[in-house]
Amino acid sequence: RSMDLAEAVYRVTAAPSFDRDWGLRNQLRRAAVSIASNMVEGYERGSRREFARGLTIAKGSCGEVQAQLLLATRVGEMDADTARPVTVLAAEVSAQLACLRASVRRQLSAGP
Repeated sequence: RSMDLAEAVYRVTAAPSFDRDWGLRNQLRRAAVSIASNMVEGYERGSRREFARGLTIAKGSCGEVQAQLLLATRVGEMDADTARPVTVLAAEVSAQLACLRASVRRQLSAGP
């Protein structure tokens, strides 16, 4: 789902309105890409502790995407109807990350 979110962010930020604010466009894209990237990086490090850390960073990036989508609508880079499905997807990803992180942390508490 995080890859779906990154793809959706790329689609909505390809609109001509974002040509005026390349900084917001690029930051939004970077934050969206970093969600899956941090999940995978944490997992590939091979320990539950590192995976949990990667999930925490990914969840922070997801929050960043949500805030930037809200800002983009407030400053007129996109309308609310365009932002809504991407915002809903970002909220879904955030909730999934929270559940996965909680599960990994429970495994850490239980020991090897």
